[in-house]
Amino acid sequence: MAERKQYDRERYHRERECRFCTNPKMTIDYKDIETLGRFVSDHGKIRARRQTGTCAKHQRELARAIKRSRHLALLPFTGESLR
Repeated sequence: MAERKQYDRERYHRERECRFCTNPKMTIDYKDIETLGRFVSDHGKIRARRQTGTCAKHQRELARAIKRSRHLALLPFTGESLR
């Protein structure tokens, strides 16, 4: 029975790839609200690397761009449900 559980875990495990590493044309810009909005939750929080699949380098750049766009009032600090 234990072998079956381990087999299922290995079978369905898929490595996530950073979309910014795989597509060099895709850039992180604080003015690109559509792209940044994908990495922000409904409550306005920045999504974790585990959820988005980005690498550490690009996650830092994303966080910096999101915070910058919030400061310039391009993105809201809170989500729609909290307003």
